[in-house]
This record gives sequence, structure tokens and C-alpha cells, in this order.
Amino acid sequence: MIAIPAVDLRDGACVQLVGGSYLDEQIRLPNPASVAQQWAELGFAHLHVVDLDAATRCGSNESIVRAILRRGVGPEVQVGGGVRSANRISTLVRDGAARVIVGTRAIEDSTWIAAMAAQFPNRLIVAADVRERQVVTRGWNRLLPINVLDAVDALRGLPLAGVLVTAVHREGRLEGPDMSLMQTVIARASSPVYAAGGIASLADLRALAGAGVAATVIGMALYTGALDPRALVTEFSA
Repeated sequence: MIAIPAVDLRDGACVQLVGGSYLDEQIRLPNPASVAQQWAELGFAHLHVVDLDAATRCGSNESIVRAILRRGVGPEVQVGGGVRSANRISTLVRDGAARVIVGTRAIEDSTWIAAMAAQFPNRLIVAADVRERQVVTRGWNRLLPINVLDAVDALRGLPLAGVLVTAVHREGRLEGPDMSLMQTVIARASSPVYAAGGIASLADLRALAGAGVAATVIGMALYTGALDPRALVTEFSA
């Protein structure tokens, strides 16, 4: 299993939110490119970069995303946030993204994600954000009348790089992952499962690895020092 630091972008800064609430921002660092470089220097082989402003259609951190991608060496970077078109996917891949994260449109438009997966095989990660078991989209602002398993079933058989399931109700709280959620998704998904939300300890990561999670995206635990990044690199680099 691979541990991946999260670099979430908002108003030109690197931030961490609690419970998917834009009113509960706990971490704000002014130089996201420097933060990304720090994780690279510590030995992480992958980074997870999301433009929260683009996801909510209230702005863009495109220049920062491009700066991180165009360093040209170091970690593989997966990028998401407001990706709603083939042109945007193509641009991110051209700029150096190893994988592109698609969320809202992928969940809400099954025809579109099928076409995109065919056009960009094994390059897309579909983000299925959930509160309890219900899927939320549009920057966590829209609660859909579908269960996460419905979303996972709709993606079965597509040539995806993975499905990222974020337990938004655990996000940033350092209360541990939603193991029953992740186990249920793993049993149902045909693509590698990426997990996020609530991770606070090496024991949490070992439990997720034992359940069959392919990769974890970690934010608050790294930024607060709850997890030692060197220990993560040593144990969860592949």
C-alpha cells in the first residue's frame, strides 16, 4: 500500500479542512509548491494535489498546480478539483500529471466517465466522497440520493487507475478511518481502492493495507505531526 500526502489548494495556500467544511479550516500554509517539495524531499513517491477553489467553482489555483507538476522530477502527482472536460484532463496530463482525479461529473454523468476512461485508460481516479454512506459532490455541497455502492457499481469494468473513497464525515478529525465503509467498497470495486478520511496512526494504515486498500491519501495527520512522515515512507512506499 502507498501513502500519499495531500496538498489541498485554497486561495493560493495549502490547507486542511475538517469534515469537508470550508468554515472549519485548521491548517493554512502560504506556499503550496514549497510544501509539495518538502514531501518530495522526505521521500514520498506520490503526491495528491486538489484545487478546492476549482471544485467549488469559486476560483482557480491552476498556476500553482502547473508549478508543482512542471518541476519535472520527483514524485508522481495525481491532480483533481473541478476537472469536468477532456480538454482539462489532456492539459493536466500534458503538464505532467501521472493520474487525474475526476469527481462530480464522473459520478453524475455515467456516459461521460465511460468515454473519458476509454480515452484516458488507467489514467483516471474517480473520487467518490461520502458522508456516512451517501455520495456528496460539487465540493461536498450536494448530497446525492445514491449510496456509495451504487456509485462503485456504475464504475465496474471501466479502465480506471482507481476509485478514491473519502469518508468526509471523518476528514480531518483524526478519529480513524471508516473501516466498514472501506471494506464494503473493496469487496465491490473492480478498480484499486484509494482511501482517505480520519487516518491518524500507523495502526490505521496497517488496518487499511490488511483490508486490501491500494493507497491512502493523508492530510491532517501529516500536517499536525500525528504521523511521522519518515515512518510512512519507510513502511508504505509501495
